[in-house]
Amino acid sequence: MTSQAMVAEFDEVAAWTAEAVGDLGDEHAIPAACRGSASPAALAWLAEACELSAGDRLLDVGAGSGGPAAWAAKRFGARPILLEPMPAAGRAASRLFGLPVLTADGQRIPLRTGSIDVAWCLGVLCTVEDKAAVLREIHRVLTPHASLGLLVVVADEPIADPPDGNYFPLQSELVDLLGACGFDLVEQTERPAAVPLSWTRRAQEVTALISARYRTHPAYALARRQDTRLADLFDRGRLSLQLLHAVSL
Repeated sequence: MTSQAMVAEFDEVAAWTAEAVGDLGDEHAIPAACRGSASPAALAWLAEACELSAGDRLLDVGAGSGGPAAWAAKRFGARPILLEPMPAAGRAASRLFGLPVLTADGQRIPLRTGSIDVAWCLGVLCTVEDKAAVLREIHRVLTPHASLGLLVVVADEPIADPPDGNYFPLQSELVDLLGACGFDLVEQTERPAAVPLSWTRRAQEVTALISARYRTHPAYALARRQDTRLADLFDRGRLSLQLLHAVSL
């Protein structure tokens, strides 16, 4: 069952984001829809690691509001397909970018075996209990020797009381999972910290408008509490954002 915190963070806030971008302008869309973890440097690393090319069928598993997929389409000419279980997030992606969205979760991907050239799964595995089920389904829909780009929140040691709806893997668990699900881990790096001021400014303008409109809404308060708990764990060095490139065997 999806937690209330996950619904607040990835569904209701997604709908508010699309509304705010509609008022502020399309140039705010990608930065705002990459809320949380994706940044230009991280996306560039993943795209280059996966050797993303024009025309590639890119499946974004847990795509949220579609920012990373839209970035890949704009910068590399990829053909994204978004997989997103939260209906409002999927509607936001369609409204913001006009991308095709499948409303489903990563454990049951409604696509043919071997029909996808590249897959991304960004900030998703750490919110799923059965990570192996998601990785096996991604492996199934990828063509042989295709690339998988991951952004994963990794814990330095088990966290007894994680934020609601989060199941942070350890590094060793993540490597073992990839191997058991048919992937070879090619390379890994910590997510770059630097984000251009232009990107940050646009994202912050959307955040400020959402806050002005919805700060008294219970879902907004819940999402803020979730953000605060995560930020504290990062500040204390308990969590890190890792970028991984793996290949299906």
